[in-house]
Amino acid sequence: MTVGQKDTRAAKSARPRTILPRPAPAAQARPRPQPRGGRKSRRDALSGWAMVSPSVLLIGVFGLAPVVWSFVLSFQHNDLQTPGVWAGTANYRQLVHDPVFLAAVRQTLIYTALFVPITLLLSLLAAGALNRRVRGITGYRLAVFIPVVTSTIATGVIFSWLMDPDFGLINAGLRKVGLPTLGFFSAPNQALYSVVAMTVWGWVGFGTLILLAGLQGIPRDLIEAAQIDGCSKTGTFWRIQVPLLRPVLGFLLVWLTINALQLFDEVYATTKGGPLHATTVVVYYLYQQAFQYFHAGYAAAIAVALFVVIAVVTAIQLRLARDPVAGDRS
Repeated sequence: MTVGQKDTRAAKSARPRTILPRPAPAAQARPRPQPRGGRKSRRDALSGWAMVSPSVLLIGVFGLAPVVWSFVLSFQHNDLQTPGVWAGTANYRQLVHDPVFLAAVRQTLIYTALFVPITLLLSLLAAGALNRRVRGITGYRLAVFIPVVTSTIATGVIFSWLMDPDFGLINAGLRKVGLPTLGFFSAPNQALYSVVAMTVWGWVGFGTLILLAGLQGIPRDLIEAAQIDGCSKTGTFWRIQVPLLRPVLGFLLVWLTINALQLFDEVYATTKGGPLHATTVVVYYLYQQAFQYFHAGYAAAIAVALFVVIAVVTAIQLRLARDPVAGDRS
């Protein structure tokens, strides 16, 4: 090899090499979603509808159909025996001028205003008292819940005997201590409040059960942390536990209000709306118009009006009882 060839080869090796970038690997093709089997989806849908069809049928026949028929019936003069006559809005206009209906509305509102807060407060206190580990606590809880499973007729019979103005056990006790006796169900100015006392006794157990479940769902860490910070048991209950029960209290408020506005069984079992219409509430007046006076169209108008009121009141209560944190998230 000559000297010139060596110089040429050295010059070539001294040149900077250009490094070309590697080509990017080809993007992997995403797997195409497999089309759903149309026949299998239809089969699953038919199976689902077949399973729920009995419930849908029962709700439609015994729930939706009566509501629609009541709405149609409210625009008729109908006695449930002869074909109805179209009356337009006459039944609804009559509601405004019916003094007995207006008195029934007033008594229903008074009953609701007394029954709901008293039941809520007593249920909350009873739940707080039963939310502890002591000997025999199961027996105490059972005793509070027994009125819930007692039939309304049995409750009415028991309280009619207890509140009898002549031979009742309560008046016998009042005579023993030298206090004046009361008329209870037979006194127009006391009958509605006697119904309130009876129904509160029957519903406190239900409210206690619901609130007790809510209390037992509160983490113990929060309660122990509050007690470590020096908060008493009473303060922990009212400042920690009760605010955390807001969703449960909201549910109970709505449920009790709906049942209060639909009061019927207790009145039917004790006073029959008397004395002097003192305990005639809206649903009992509806029953009288439909099945005693055979004014089915007018009774249907009362039912529709009550349905609208309950729907509006429930919507307002649900709005007010909504958890603010959950409301912000939504």
